[in-house]
Amino acid sequence: MEDLGAILLLALGGILAGGTYSMWKVNVYIAVALALCAVLAVAGGVLRLGYLPL
Repeated sequence: MEDLGAILLLALGGILAGGTYSMWKVNVYIAVALALCAVLAVAGGVLRLGYLPL
């Protein structure tokens, strides 16, 4: 139950990645912003799970 925040961050990263893919042909600038947010969400989720030795 304590990993719920990390799982939600990973899910948010997936949703943002899908938004990036669908937005790419409409507006590249928004797609890049969504991609950066997706990377941050996934990195936060992975770091919160503690799989990286940092």
